[in-house]
Amino acid sequence: MMRFLLLSLLLLSVSIANARDGVPSCMEIGAQAGMTLSRVRFNPSVQQAFLPGLIMGARWKYVEERHFGLIAELNLSQHGWKERYDADEGDFSYTRRFTYVEIPMMTHVFFGSDRVRGFFNAGPQVGFMIGERTTANFDVESIPSDYPADRRVEQLTLPVKSKVDYGIVAGVGVELNVARRHAVVLEGRFYYGLRDVFANHNTDAFAASSTLAIAVTLGYSFALTH
Repeated sequence: MMRFLLLSLLLLSVSIANARDGVPSCMEIGAQAGMTLSRVRFNPSVQQAFLPGLIMGARWKYVEERHFGLIAELNLSQHGWKERYDADEGDFSYTRRFTYVEIPMMTHVFFGSDRVRGFFNAGPQVGFMIGERTTANFDVESIPSDYPADRRVEQLTLPVKSKVDYGIVAGVGVELNVARRHAVVLEGRFYYGLRDVFANHNTDAFAASSTLAIAVTLGYSFALTH
């Protein structure tokens, strides 16, 4: 994690240094909400599908004239996975959902007119797990006899090892200025986690268990300065 933090600080330092070369043109605050689709990169692999979830939060954006800016957000987001069962495996269902407070710090590159702008965001993100929930239609502590014999079951009851997550986030979107100082923002975003949720020692069930997530959000932005 120390290497990740040092790299993040370096990227932000370069971004801030570049921003100082121009004249600040706008500072904005806003909020966004939307949906996530997430799964866990297990090694060895686990049969799973993307788990739908929610994301919502607030943002601060600093923009300068040369198509460049910085964005910091504070989000509440749901990640996890859903076990995928084939038709011949029985009527089983299992989901495990983690709730995080996430803080992405991103470089913001934009282009277009004053009315409509496209943009690209990218940077580091750190998250703190504040809750988890397991939902299943069978007893995960006592696997039923008709449960598929060739499926892995360790992940169904593994305790969370790390409640701090970090990774890289990137997104693309469009911003529509609907009135002076007011804008609507639509964004699609991808998150690649670098921290394993579960223990990953040689004696543990999985060598890797990090998060992959896609998010689509609709937001509102208000310019404090213009």
